Amino acid sequence: MSHALIEDHDLNHDPEWIQEVHANNYIQSWSVQGSRPRVITGGAGSWFWDSTGKRYLDFESQLVNMNLGHQHPGLVQAIKEQADKLCYIGPAMGNEARSELAAMMAELTPGNLTSTFFTTGGAAANENAIRLARHYTGRNKIVARYRSYHGASAGALNLTGDPRHHLGDQAGAGVVRILDPYCYRCPAGHPDPCPVCSGGPHLEEILMYADPNTVAAVIMEPIVGTNGLIVPPDGYLQSVREVCDRHGILLIMDEVMAGFGRTGKWFACDHWNVVPDILTTAKGINSGYVPLGAMTVSESLAAWLKTRAFPGGLTYAGHPLACATGVASLKIYQEENIVEQAAASGEILMGLLKDLADKHPCVGEVRGKGLFIGLELVKDRQSREPLVPYNAKGEKAAPIPEMMKFAMNEGLYLSFFSNVIRLTPPLNIARADLEFACEVLDRMLEIGDRAATA
Repeated sequence: MSHALIEDHDLNHDPEWIQEVHANNYIQSWSVQGSRPRVITGGAGSWFWDSTGKRYLDFESQLVNMNLGHQHPGLVQAIKEQADKLCYIGPAMGNEARSELAAMMAELTPGNLTSTFFTTGGAAANENAIRLARHYTGRNKIVARYRSYHGASAGALNLTGDPRHHLGDQAGAGVVRILDPYCYRCPAGHPDPCPVCSGGPHLEEILMYADPNTVAAVIMEPIVGTNGLIVPPDGYLQSVREVCDRHGILLIMDEVMAGFGRTGKWFACDHWNVVPDILTTAKGINSGYVPLGAMTVSESLAAWLKTRAFPGGLTYAGHPLACATGVASLKIYQEENIVEQAAASGEILMGLLKDLADKHPCVGEVRGKGLFIGLELVKDRQSREPLVPYNAKGEKAAPIPEMMKFAMNEGLYLSFFSNVIRLTPPLNIARADLEFACEVLDRMLEIGDRAATA
């Protein structure tokens, strides 16, 4: 591309040029290339709009990261102020924004979690968590679940059970898998008591085969995000914690999606009063305004690192602009009672969705906590046959993309995985917007009802 081509176009007012470059010069995540997407020109609160002026209610919070919505003035101002003060300084130098955010994380995270390594996102946080676990324990294996997503970098993708890991995994690379507490579709048939859905017994059996003395850590999302919004039954996380303690295995909680109020509490593990050894976060820490992730460790791990070098590093670890937005974000959470808002709005939305479920036979289950909710769609409620097969492609998956297209055309932006629609709006969303979303969902689910009876 010539410089003249750039100079000849007003990038703010030429959507066709933006689409052309997107299709031919930009590589889009997890996609066949060459698409010409809607050109988004602005956003405010729970809404964004495109170059035609059409508005969309962001019921996905983009990638489940914009917990405070679009263009929150407090976050925008924090970026401006930090940019005027200091845009970058290396990780070994002291910086006010970095230290303030580290102190706030020590105060807000559960239990005895006390020291934080700041990264550029969730995948990097998980990479460093497993590296530290291996370094600390002297063991190599990591236990992870099948219905999981931990990131797209090499180590994080190996931890991931999501079908995308087939595109780039390294034949496990020390990862041992366990089944998920997916009570609606229990892989063990849900006997009473169920070894899988109660957590500890299933983990103990897998450790028997894997040798617990070779396992450094268990990593899991307290509430599964991308892969179906699966909420564990009460007692599950406590049981896993007990098994880890018994064998000297670290417990890593991946709260990249679920953290910072998304579930109606500061962290999802708070619902069950379980404290991990390592907590990984990103997304909601600053609503994605500047790339930022975090790995927060227990007092014992922090003390251990006082006498041994931390085996990791990033040029942009603790980036001042990112940390400044993190500080501003956490203050906004507290000043605007965002976590409490998420809990209250979640109850309202759950009530509206259960009314829709009573009306639409394609809805098999509504589940979640706070504003972290999934609609599982089925062909038949009795058999629980999924509306589309797991990881379906092409014609087999057709009803779900048709539903997504309908919702988008009606001004509602959603996301899905297989037969589960994810509902994850900004945590400060207005009640009127929740009602608008459910009105569109009501009409959208008619497509699912027709597909279920076809």
